[in-house]
Amino acid sequence: MSSSDTDLTAADVSWDLSGLLSDVDASSPRELVERAQVLADGLQHYKGTIAHISSDELFDMISVLSETSELLSRAGHFTTLKFSENTADPEIAAEMQFINEQANSVSTKLLFIDLEWAEVSSERSRELLLGDRFDFCRHHLENMRRYQPHQLSEPEETVLSETSLTGASAWVRLFEEHTSAIEVDLPEPLGGKVSLMSALANLHAPDTSSREQAAHAISSALEPGLRTRAFIYNTLLLDKSVDDRLRSYPTWITSRNMANEASDESVQALIDAVVARYDIPQKWYALKAQVLGVDRLRDFDRMASVATSDTSIGWEEGSAVVREAYASFSPELAGIVGRFIDERWIDAPVRPGKRGGAFCAYAVPSHHPYVLLNWTSTPRDVATLAHELGHGVHGFLAREQGIFHQSTPLTLAETASVFGETVTNNRLLSMLEDPGERFALLAATLEDSIATVFRQVAMNRFEDACHTERREVGEISVERFGDLWESSQRAMLGDSVEITEGYRNWWSYIPHFIATPGYVYAYAYGQLLALSVYAKFEAQGDAFVPNYLDMLRAGGSMKPEDLTALVDCDLTDPGFWSAGLDIVEQQLTRASQAAEAAGRL
Repeated sequence: MSSSDTDLTAADVSWDLSGLLSDVDASSPRELVERAQVLADGLQHYKGTIAHISSDELFDMISVLSETSELLSRAGHFTTLKFSENTADPEIAAEMQFINEQANSVSTKLLFIDLEWAEVSSERSRELLLGDRFDFCRHHLENMRRYQPHQLSEPEETVLSETSLTGASAWVRLFEEHTSAIEVDLPEPLGGKVSLMSALANLHAPDTSSREQAAHAISSALEPGLRTRAFIYNTLLLDKSVDDRLRSYPTWITSRNMANEASDESVQALIDAVVARYDIPQKWYALKAQVLGVDRLRDFDRMASVATSDTSIGWEEGSAVVREAYASFSPELAGIVGRFIDERWIDAPVRPGKRGGAFCAYAVPSHHPYVLLNWTSTPRDVATLAHELGHGVHGFLAREQGIFHQSTPLTLAETASVFGETVTNNRLLSMLEDPGERFALLAATLEDSIATVFRQVAMNRFEDACHTERREVGEISVERFGDLWESSQRAMLGDSVEITEGYRNWWSYIPHFIATPGYVYAYAYGQLLALSVYAKFEAQGDAFVPNYLDMLRAGGSMKPEDLTALVDCDLTDPGFWSAGLDIVEQQLTRASQAAEAAGRL
């Protein structure tokens, strides 16, 4: 492989996971779990005492619990990230399963802490948590108490915990291994036999033939395992319905909303606001059809590049663009981004068996986050890198909050990532003078918003339909899954896009439905919030930066309303989501004007 090929494929960009062990002088993840087991055994003397615990005893107990959680998280992240590198390796899979089983055993031993703490009166809990020394865990402990109405008895919780690895998590692992093994047989000019993620990248191709051939090949590749994936999803839908019934959750999404520290009503308000503006993507796709010179787009045309040339971007150029974009906003953030790029905190190349997509894993506060990509040398990859590094800098800055508060609820987790992507896109825009190139970038930016806001809410509507039907009617057939997927997509797309027969099965490779039910609306929440935050930056300039960094450093140590108040955003305002959608509509206006300026209409 030439140096040019190496750069285009990011072949040399692999992470170094060894620090997860060496930082704490461990020779293996098993050793970390053994240490955690010893600490968990030492906590057993608190069992049955938490109702009458003193403030000093509570502090000591939670401090040891924090150390235990760090050890388990280090071991779990080491094996899970190794598994992400190659889901087809049976030895790695077996080691990950062993660590998960041992960690689950430790967690089961400590269930009593959550259960007994939830029974402490509100007045008593407030008294116990007085003083700065509880800053590292106060919000976490206050949140835990909200679950008291949905907790079962300790014996029941123990049974559910003991059997969890042979339940939902086992089906999730099967799905991940199954989809990671999917190979798409593309025509040779498009790459031959490639992974699903590489095949999906062809949907951005500017020529219709490449997109159509790729879409047909993807649909063909999804067909053989379709019944298996449908059975997996049906099983998980049933599993969740049983858990929700036992825990007295009123809706299928209530538990997710509680984890996100959002009410059912506020989430429904977001969804209703987005659905009411489905005209935005429909207008864009109608306009894009004119740009591409067709009467109507087909589903595989939606992400077609409107650039007049097919640009390949190597790792060196793409990572430099992202680094410079972050530097234009904050030298501190640029320095952190540089560490990700220079110190092997990123795994970028596409490999056989590698998990698809992209993600950022926070790991543990005493270490640093990691980013996984599947680099295919497209402009989209640059945006993905900027996005995931937004997560990365958020996790890095929030390390000071400790294991209980480093992460935010999912609804805020996308704020920094979308913000970083927006900074990168606007930085690129300021560098472009050619009208055609400006239009291509503005179109890509708008399409990111459409995919993140409208498509994710449409997927939420699909999930809602699946969970509802599984509970009210029973097992869902492959054909019926296709009906529900097509219906939710058609509601968003209207008459602006033709849905092809093959696309009816594309729900079946999306991991969020399987691993984190209810997750997807958080993308819309985060996108609209991030656009509102960026609007504050545009209005305030450099004076905004310190407040933004303070919000990132705060991690999940406060309620979402308090975190966003740091950057002057009011989540309690009924008009907040409408204001965010107005920003997306402004993106549509700018893209339309740019298309005219470029002579594309």
